[in-house]
Amino acid sequence: MIKEPEVNLELALAEGMTAEEYAAAVASLGRTPTLTELAVISVMWSEHCSYKSSKVHLKRLPTEGPRLVQGPGENAGVVDVGSGIVAVFKMESHNHPSYVEPRQGAATGVGGILRDIFTMGARPIASLDSLRFGALDHPRTRYLVNGVVGGIAGYGNSIGVPTVGGEVYFHPCYNGNNLVNVFSLGIARREKIHKGSASGDGNPVIYVGSRTGRDGIHGASLLASSEFDAASESKRPTVQVGDPFAEKLLLEACLEVMKEPGLVVGIQDMGAAGLTCSTTEMAARGGAGMDIDLDKVPLREEGMTPYEIMLSESQERMLLVATPQTETRVRRIFEKWDLEAAVIGRVTGTGRVTVRWQGKTVADVPASLCVDEAPRYQRPAARPAWQGALEQLRLETVPEPSDGNAALEALLGAPNLCSREAIFTAYDHMVRTNTVVRPGSDAAVIRLKGTNRALALSVDCNARYCYLDPFEGAKLAVAEAARNIVCAGAVPLGTTDCLNFGNPERPEIMWQFERSIDGIAEACRALDAPIVGGNVSFYNETDGKAIYPTPTIAMVGLIEDVKSAQSQWFKKEGDLVFLLGDLEGRLAASEYLALLHGVEAGRPAPVDLGRERALLDTVRGVREAGLTVAAHDCAEGGLAFALLECCITGPAGAVGADIKLDGKGRLDALLFGEAPTRVIVSAPPETRARLDHAARAAKVEVRMIGKVGGDRLRIAVNGERAIDLDVAAARTTWKTALARFLS
Repeated sequence: MIKEPEVNLELALAEGMTAEEYAAAVASLGRTPTLTELAVISVMWSEHCSYKSSKVHLKRLPTEGPRLVQGPGENAGVVDVGSGIVAVFKMESHNHPSYVEPRQGAATGVGGILRDIFTMGARPIASLDSLRFGALDHPRTRYLVNGVVGGIAGYGNSIGVPTVGGEVYFHPCYNGNNLVNVFSLGIARREKIHKGSASGDGNPVIYVGSRTGRDGIHGASLLASSEFDAASESKRPTVQVGDPFAEKLLLEACLEVMKEPGLVVGIQDMGAAGLTCSTTEMAARGGAGMDIDLDKVPLREEGMTPYEIMLSESQERMLLVATPQTETRVRRIFEKWDLEAAVIGRVTGTGRVTVRWQGKTVADVPASLCVDEAPRYQRPAARPAWQGALEQLRLETVPEPSDGNAALEALLGAPNLCSREAIFTAYDHMVRTNTVVRPGSDAAVIRLKGTNRALALSVDCNARYCYLDPFEGAKLAVAEAARNIVCAGAVPLGTTDCLNFGNPERPEIMWQFERSIDGIAEACRALDAPIVGGNVSFYNETDGKAIYPTPTIAMVGLIEDVKSAQSQWFKKEGDLVFLLGDLEGRLAASEYLALLHGVEAGRPAPVDLGRERALLDTVRGVREAGLTVAAHDCAEGGLAFALLECCITGPAGAVGADIKLDGKGRLDALLFGEAPTRVIVSAPPETRARLDHAARAAKVEVRMIGKVGGDRLRIAVNGERAIDLDVAAARTTWKTALARFLS
């Protein structure tokens, strides 16, 4: 007989609850909870599961749109892409597990987001990742990069879902807390979408997939819902262990069982908080209850207690509700795929989740108490005293460059601007043969087989912008994601986010969070890209030092004709180069200023969303009219670096360009300053007049700035040579820099 510890305030605090939360739970139950009840309530009330510090603010995000089928509240969002097909997508974080155990933390992050997709009835067809690591000279960074990339590659490649794009940044603010955000996209027929809801009194509750072990216990409640400290390494046992081959079997079995009409009433991944989360959430969504018998749960370890079984986050497991008539058929399908399928309970009409073990009731709690009645906090928010100093930039103290070539060469070999080939070549980005535009362009493009359509995918965030101005930085993240989608030839359909911040109990962090939410909301409304779902990751800090606010934005866009998909690199000698949008950039918050002068200050250039919308419509319109052959967002590194990328990023090798600019003010601001609402396009000479007319009709600034050709990038400013670079040599430096940093 296992003797359980006495449940009291001290134990509740150890489980991650506050004194007030424990008192509220006791009052709601009308008694002291059992150990298992305490575990269930505490994990469901954790920051990771309940969003208790963010829900009041997330309501301000736009969640409606003409193509939106399913918004926030389900396992993933759904948008209509036409012909009865829907795209299902979401982004999640696995930050703390990937710092403690990078390979398994990243791998199980991939596995978890894939299950969120196929639990909706969709087949995953593509993934993106958004990664943040500390400075490259930090002793742990290379270990983390190699582990995380190995985990993503090992899981994604094995299960056969291509990783088609993403982003990677390095900054000292992530030295003690890297970020691993993973996005996945799936495709389904609209009528085949399934939801995580339990209903039907007496319907069987079926556990399917891998057996339950002790891995991952307290992953959601204590690892993902608290900040790091010197003892974080001891949390390694709370990281789950993934098996992509078991997940592949689970994926195919789930899709088969959901394909047959009427077999499944509801289905949900056992992700964070495991069996606890899936039982309580499914019951709460359906206004039902569940009676669970833990003696029937398949275990892979002996002597597991109810507490451990309910909190285990073992991977590759799902919970589904069938009917008495379909139970046998469901079990046979999973058995065909060599997966266990065990009836572990029944749906009830009580509204309560009852858990029995060895003939005793170890938990009996209202599902609504765990889900709908979780705490909601309007935490204090205050602009930090140091914010004003950050926004001040004295450019007179920054010397102008004496050598434009040297400055551009420094940027092209910098960790945050060089090629990510050393990372994305570890990923299989061609499996399933849907990838039209591979990693390395503004957005990935995925073909929808059986149609003429394609989807463009992009993930973006400039954390420095968000640190210096959270509102504008978040707006800019949405605008850049949309710009990347449009440069690929697509119209934005919807957005998912992964909001990475420090400790929400600190007013300055909540100020950053609230301002970011408002920026995202304003931009998504203006650009018709509603939020379909997402993730909030708080407590990303170590020993009281928070990461920069990193509200990562992933966006999906639709290309009606896959043949019109567009990439960023120059295609043909003799094509003309145009700049749509503003000529001048701003040095404040720029990569140039940080890299070459060690200055992170000033406010990023604000985005005028009306002008941004006009630019996006114009870029898409001229592409649909066949006027352009390449388009590239002008972002980090400024205009000169964007032009260089157009020259060196193509798969066929480097091609030069002669560029002439007429500008005012500082040379480095013109060449390397950053600003929104700018796109470089290249076009055949015969389309010049029509392109110029289309831009001017939309009141978008347009200037022909040069011609593609030769083997050098030459940029003249006001008639004087500013840049003259061998593009083949530049391409070699750019392609090999990251591998050198990581070796």
